[in-house]
Amino acid sequence: MTEATVDFRVAIPARYASTRLPGKPLLAIAGRPMIEHVWRLACASGAREVVIATDDERIRTAAAGFGAEVVMTRADHASGTDRLAEVAEQRGWPDEAIVVNVQGDEPLLPPALVRQTAEALAADALAGIATLAAPLAAHELFDPNAVKVVCAADGRALYFSRATIPWDRDRFARGEREPDPALPYWRHIGLYAYRAGVLRAYPRLAPSPLERAEALEQLRALWHGIAIRVLFTDPAPPAGVDTAEDLRRAEAALGG
Repeated sequence: MTEATVDFRVAIPARYASTRLPGKPLLAIAGRPMIEHVWRLACASGAREVVIATDDERIRTAAAGFGAEVVMTRADHASGTDRLAEVAEQRGWPDEAIVVNVQGDEPLLPPALVRQTAEALAADALAGIATLAAPLAAHELFDPNAVKVVCAADGRALYFSRATIPWDRDRFARGEREPDPALPYWRHIGLYAYRAGVLRAYPRLAPSPLERAEALEQLRALWHGIAIRVLFTDPAPPAGVDTAEDLRRAEAALGG
């Protein structure tokens, strides 16, 4: 267990259903289910507590087999954030507790980034959420699947978008398709730390028109005045597992 400089918890939402990879959390990587790899990296982050949040008995059984603590949640949650809000309620975590949401399909996530995201939130007393950003690659500039974030001078998020932001009016008007090296282009990485009080309140906040238009849940927080601290990291952490090719990549990385 790595010694952490802040006190935090990790919650890992895990759903069995997946369109492209059914039963994804239980797929084997290097002889262990994917969810076990995620649980082990979360434990290595220095968290005081690591729990797996699921509504599926198969995941609960597998997690119990490798010694993980499981919180059974409702099956009707619209998002992982909603599921974690129920976990915070069930566990009775105090409002000031820091909870890091580590997705159950991120077996290659460095434990240090989990800890550092918690530390970034702890260092900003006025922020309710912390998240990550990495330099945007040139090929991602106009890719709507690469979510961009623009930040203020203090490192807090101003806006997230699937569109190209910041928009270099003159450069792009000339038809150029490379980012201006003088401008900060950042890609959002979906690792979040929450204060438990914000996490509990989140499902009760009305979705914003911006969130609906962009299909980005984090815009709900900005819409309702919740400050988001952004931790910048370079290079970006490895991507999660969404496809069979991703699974093979994780196998190569973890199989030794």
